[in-house]
Amino acid sequence: MRLRFLGIIPNTPDIDSPTVWQDQDSGDLLIQSYKATEEEVKACQKIGSIPGHSTDVPDHEAIIRLPKIMLQYIPRVEDSTGD
Repeated sequence: MRLRFLGIIPNTPDIDSPTVWQDQDSGDLLIQSYKATEEEVKACQKIGSIPGHSTDVPDHEAIIRLPKIMLQYIPRVEDSTGD
């Protein structure tokens, strides 16, 4: 796996460091951030996603809270038309 570091919260302390990397082969993002609280998970489950889709969070998935400042490190999909 070839990872590229994208960013970390500026001036972050050593023990509190949400970080974003990108897998250069697949384009997937790997995100280290805060675990959603039980209250936040319940709120997500209450809202749901699409009709008929389970709101359970499988053991191999997690809901994380990504601080707004980290959005600057998320790559944008380029316009395929070249405009």
